[in-house]
Amino acid sequence: QVQLVESGGGLVQAGGSLRLSCAASGIIFSISTMGWYRQAPGKQRELVADITSGGSTNSADSVKGRFTISRDNARKTVYLEMNSLKPEDTAVYYCNAKAPTATTYWGQGTQVTVSS
Repeated sequence: QVQLVESGGGLVQAGGSLRLSCAASGIIFSISTMGWYRQAPGKQRELVADITSGGSTNSADSVKGRFTISRDNARKTVYLEMNSLKPEDTAVYYCNAKAPTATTYWGQGTQVTVSS
């Protein structure tokens, strides 16, 4: 059974930082593409950043230069370091895993709230 468990969300003031973690089990983590998505109230879920098994990263223009995605294959964990947070970053953040078979898995989400 695949499980993606996010942690690290919370309330922070604008300009602050948070680090999200997603611990995976039940998948071959090292060959999966891992990603972070977010969904704000009334908006569609959107890609924040992802990282391939080889370490190549991709991120949304809105977070470039502020957010960094990384992975630790030994710990089967993917991280999202978020700096210079803005109120518009407020959303539920979801961990995502794409297996080589193209099957996609989601975590339960963690709330990030940035106050102005």
